[in-house]
Amino acid sequence: MPTKILTVDDNRTVRMAIQRALRMYDCTFFEASDGEEGLSVAAREKPALIILDIGMPVMDGVTMLGTLRHEQELKAIPVMMLTAESSREVVARVSRLGVSDYLSKPFEEEALLDKVRKIVPLPAKPA
Repeated sequence: MPTKILTVDDNRTVRMAIQRALRMYDCTFFEASDGEEGLSVAAREKPALIILDIGMPVMDGVTMLGTLRHEQELKAIPVMMLTAESSREVVARVSRLGVSDYLSKPFEEEALLDKVRKIVPLPAKPA
């Protein structure tokens, strides 16, 4: 069964880069361009992992993460923050909200893979 991954980022290029990095694994990808859309997709699909940007229009990633943590059906979903915002203040804030890991942009594919593998199993694509 494929691993469901939801990427929430207002930059389509970043969403595509994440899919490209994980292309060798059996994953089903879902995308959202803001936190509000991300919450809707998360509720519908129940992904194994959410890769979430902090700075987005409509609803930012910190607000989305806080909302996820208060929703009974969604609060256990692991979230990895992916952002150019790397101040100690922001890192501490998302850590208090229960983020699983954090990766700064721009990122190397291998760094992304290492962090994702620590959070969820990544099955190889079927032959």
